[in-house]
Amino acid sequence: MKVVEGFVRQRTGERKLIKNREGRDFLDALLEYKGDGEDGPDEISAHRRLIIILEMFIAGTETTSGTIEWILAELFRHPESRRKVKEELNRVVGPKRKIEESDIDELPYLQAVIKESMRLHTVLPLLLRRNTLQGTNFMGYDIPKDTQVFINAWAIGRDPDTWEDPLSFKPERFLGSDIDYRGQHFELLPFGSGRRICVGFPLAHRMLHLALASLLHSFDWELGSNSAPETIDMKERVAFTVRKLTPLKAIPKKIIAE
Repeated sequence: MKVVEGFVRQRTGERKLIKNREGRDFLDALLEYKGDGEDGPDEISAHRRLIIILEMFIAGTETTSGTIEWILAELFRHPESRRKVKEELNRVVGPKRKIEESDIDELPYLQAVIKESMRLHTVLPLLLRRNTLQGTNFMGYDIPKDTQVFINAWAIGRDPDTWEDPLSFKPERFLGSDIDYRGQHFELLPFGSGRRICVGFPLAHRMLHLALASLLHSFDWELGSNSAPETIDMKERVAFTVRKLTPLKAIPKKIIAE
């Protein structure tokens, strides 16, 4: 919270010194907000601004970093998949430039690796709750009106009735498949679906692909001392998100040529 408070104070000071600052962002919009009191508050209090920004930091960093950690762990445990990702990156991007957003559509195996990891390791296991508007009967269960319903996206991704060999890491299952995680295919819902799909999905989608592709393309990776791929602990720690119980220790070894 103190870090966020300091950031807001710094930006407020900058705005006082530079009236027409270029590059306005979300924080500028919060500081400038003036409502009409009808569809929202007249203004956003300083405390509420801090809460909003803190929520964005948590939702935007914890989930992405957790997903990348799971992906790297799986790639260490499956060197053939890691080799295929590296070959695809070298073929599409080459050794002398960095990853750009326009490259992502040309990297189907990288996309398959990300989908498979999010299927197997859904970092937000329970989607945002829903409330039933009326009583209903679903699959023989009576669900009263105003019942809070939570969807277990983690269990959906491991459902043996939907996925063949669901506990195995197999990115190839997504090659040539139209299954995506944008909320239209209910067998894969890491971001939710419908009107309550993750509001940060477009940004998270780009960040995840760019960050992972850059890490794999710019560096060769090795496990820490006294570690081997077959000994990586894949046990889960469940809190706000599902993270590895034992953090992955990986060492970058070679930087891409400039």
